[in-house]
Amino acid sequence: MTQGAMTILLVEDNPDHAELAIQGLRSQKLANTIYHAEDGEEALDFVFRRGKFADPALAPHPDLILLDLRLPRIDGQEVLKTLKSDDSTKKIPVVVLTTSEAETDVSEAYEHHANSYMVKPVTFEKFMALADAIGFYWLAWNKKPE
Repeated sequence: MTQGAMTILLVEDNPDHAELAIQGLRSQKLANTIYHAEDGEEALDFVFRRGKFADPALAPHPDLILLDLRLPRIDGQEVLKTLKSDDSTKKIPVVVLTTSEAETDVSEAYEHHANSYMVKPVTFEKFMALADAIGFYWLAWNKKPE
């Protein structure tokens, strides 16, 4: 069912949450490459190959972006809006993975064309199960355009 290895960009400022997400994705035993951006500006620089990411070898085109909303420098909603308004990046699946359950955040994310919105669980076991489910769905079952 897998489509081969994928490049994943995790945009997460909390190092503990980032580590849990990376562990969960790696538990899929797929040969995915996971990159980690710690804020919104770094994420946009990575995707658009700016600054220290100008070399395509350092910043391959992501097949999936996992995006926190509460980010320093540029918040996640603005990152999402920027990605989905650019022809070169609008087809990249973006999964919002955040602690916010606020209806305004959910609605705004979908208005900016998020592909999915998931609330981070508070327990380690549930967080790992969610990361596993994300990996299984987006990396094994989901079909994306060429």
